[in-house]
Amino acid sequence: MAEHWDWLRLPLSGSDEHRIDVRAAWHGRVMVVSWSVMLPLGVLAARYFKVMPGQGWPAVLDNKRWWRMHLWLQVGGSLAGLLGVLLVLGMATRQTALAQWHALCGWLVMLCACVQLVSGFLRGSKGGPTCEQWQGDHYQMTSHRVRFERLHKSIGWLALLLALIATLIGITMVDAPRWMALSIAAWWAALFMVGLLLQRAGRCIDTYQAIWGPAPTHPGNRRRPIGWGVRRLPGD
Repeated sequence: MAEHWDWLRLPLSGSDEHRIDVRAAWHGRVMVVSWSVMLPLGVLAARYFKVMPGQGWPAVLDNKRWWRMHLWLQVGGSLAGLLGVLLVLGMATRQTALAQWHALCGWLVMLCACVQLVSGFLRGSKGGPTCEQWQGDHYQMTSHRVRFERLHKSIGWLALLLALIATLIGITMVDAPRWMALSIAAWWAALFMVGLLLQRAGRCIDTYQAIWGPAPTHPGNRRRPIGWGVRRLPGD
């Protein structure tokens, strides 16, 4: 058992020691929490929990729990990412090819986060029977809303991919302990498996139907859902 633990404690390269600047170490910890925990969980909440288990949909509509989870995980993850950037801003680093790729992917993730936050703020009005005014970008599925959904979903998937790449490069670049690399890899594999199981279970329900139901009288139900693998039920 001790031999296995000793092997896990070694850096990826097999070196006898592992040294890293304190600021860089905290940068890595914060970024793992931001990019590997909070942001992916926010994506899972938005994609698979628009209708909660036991909600009784479509009799019970517009459950906002998924929205709150998505909002706070994405905003919190973005702020944690900003803190991670500030921790290493101005640090002198060896400009190896790995370091350059890590920095590029990292800045692109932060750019994606900014685009997501701004686009979410500018997503337009809601409308529909639960609002004082029926006319709204979302309920009517205006061109503004369609553009928002296409951009928001595309950038979200891109940010996840870039975050994974930046994380893998980062732990390789600092020659992280093997237990850390294996733990992060296992976590991402678990996220993938959970997403796959929820997708196969039909949990990816169209946002429009989750809010207003499948009735064909709602204008948004007359067009195809936006995004891949989105489930839409036929109206009565």
